[in-house]
Amino acid sequence: MKNNGPFHIIKAFNFFVYGALAVYSTFFALYLQSIGMSTLEIGALMAGGPVVSIIANPLWGYLSDRFRNVRMILIIMLIGSMLIMQLVFLFQSYTIIYASMLCFFFFQMPLFSQSNSLILNSIEGTGHKFGAFRLFGSLGWALMAVAAGPVIGHLGIDRLWLVYTVMMLISLGFAFSLPKGEVKGAARKGKVNYRSMFVNRSFLLFLIIGLVISIPNSMNTTFISLYITELGGHASLIGWSAFWSSIFEIPVFLLMDRYLKRNVKTMVLCVVAISLLYALRWFLMAEADSAEQIIYIQALHCLTFGGYYYIGTQLTVLLVPAEFRASGQAVYALTYGGLSGIAAGVVGGWMFETAGPQAMYRLGGILAAIGVVGFTLLYMRLRKKADSGKDEAQTAS
Repeated sequence: MKNNGPFHIIKAFNFFVYGALAVYSTFFALYLQSIGMSTLEIGALMAGGPVVSIIANPLWGYLSDRFRNVRMILIIMLIGSMLIMQLVFLFQSYTIIYASMLCFFFFQMPLFSQSNSLILNSIEGTGHKFGAFRLFGSLGWALMAVAAGPVIGHLGIDRLWLVYTVMMLISLGFAFSLPKGEVKGAARKGKVNYRSMFVNRSFLLFLIIGLVISIPNSMNTTFISLYITELGGHASLIGWSAFWSSIFEIPVFLLMDRYLKRNVKTMVLCVVAISLLYALRWFLMAEADSAEQIIYIQALHCLTFGGYYYIGTQLTVLLVPAEFRASGQAVYALTYGGLSGIAAGVVGGWMFETAGPQAMYRLGGILAAIGVVGFTLLYMRLRKKADSGKDEAQTAS
């Protein structure tokens, strides 16, 4: 039981930090709308996060690898994001909010990738599986989002800061008890060449194609609360939407822990299927005519984002050297939550305001279909490479 203590702390930390970010992510667009921001302004504001993440994700990943102490990095990011968010809620000036949010994103955007690195480093060499820890993040996201709905409905959207801050303080309390998350047997400081992270072309192609299917997911994350409101939904219903989008990630993670084969070709083939489901999800969202329908469609989130997130994390483990694990996870996070968010915020905000949310989701379906083609070609490339290797081995023998 004593040896399992750090693992229990990691699970609790994931539950509360994902819960805190669920409260922020689910209701923040509504808060901005309540203080008079337009959809286009909200989109431009949220696009600032991905821009900042271009610097923030690699920088925090480098610092984690350099100092070999992911816990310290997580504590700094939690304190920074919590304090700066107080300025965002304190002022209603667009200029001050925008400047504060840029600073907030610098600390907040890499949180998920660095918490993943801490999990992966801590369980290396043990019998523990990644999904068994990450599912607590999904559970925290689902339960806190649905619990926050009626609370915010009662307190008022202007008290969002209170719910968010309490959750962040609890997360910070657990963070101080986390293991360091040091890579076992990693290269010594100053003896590494970061270019070796990108020698694998399959990894680079995965990142590029993944960027395409991540854009509509980022658009959905930013604007779904406004879409639900436009269709007549209220704060409690928005919370339930977040609940159903996350709760079924738990069995998905457990099943992948148990049955997913840890080889690149199989994983890429799974991502082809995930991209197909993404296309279906966005086309269904475009045709929804009630807020209740969106809740049911959101259940596909567990197979789309949940599956893509899990497989991408594991692919990065396979394709990136262990001593660059935090940096590799940061680069992966940069595609699904960083670069994709720039286009999502600007293009999504413009389309939502000028052409309507239905047109925005149809564009998402088209981008997901492009992702299907891209990942299929990547799978064919990997299979051809594998067959070529077999032929060479048979010739040599």
